[in-house]
Amino acid sequence: MFNEDRLITKGRKFDQVLEGARSVFMQHGYEGASVDDIARAAAVSKATLYSYFPDKQLMFTAVFRGELEREKIGRDTLVGMDLPIHEVLRFTGHMIASHLVSELGSRTLRLAIAEARRFPDLAAEYYEIGPRALRRGLERRLHLWQHDGMLRRDIADMNLAADSFVQLCGVQVREPVMLLGRERVDDGAIRRTVENAVIVFLRAFGTAAALRLLDE
Repeated sequence: MFNEDRLITKGRKFDQVLEGARSVFMQHGYEGASVDDIARAAAVSKATLYSYFPDKQLMFTAVFRGELEREKIGRDTLVGMDLPIHEVLRFTGHMIASHLVSELGSRTLRLAIAEARRFPDLAAEYYEIGPRALRRGLERRLHLWQHDGMLRRDIADMNLAADSFVQLCGVQVREPVMLLGRERVDDGAIRRTVENAVIVFLRAFGTAAALRLLDE
């Protein structure tokens, strides 16, 4: 098993090597990426490459964790946003859908799925930092809305309710982007998907006070 303590994260060409590795891994995956291709993409010698990353697993781990850092989105902003429920849901929905169809979002998800068996710990990190953390942040906000009388008191599973909204925001955009490319999903499709998600969610879980906001 590789030892991450061997990784050198400083040096004149470290970022250059990491960017070259990222471009190759994202295009070809772990198995399809060769050290020669990575060195060529980074415009460095193999000796320089190995001075930073003694093996390909370390290199992939560094690239993937770098992508995870870029994956993080403003969950604290979501919880603290002082706007009516339908506007916060609409903002959150656009954030979710736009991320799903972005090059970063779709590319990282593809890589996480493709390499989950080879790198289960990284797949677990992706799940914790991305989908699970997003649902937890939204769940906290749902509890606040429930306390304020905007959501029904009889919601049996608030985490499931949060996940329902997240999934609704991906309807009609996730699969086309993953299978056919970003050009198959236009901004109009994102707007319609998010608006539908807000309406369906509030009709399922909202109180009369929340539903009245949809008619304003």
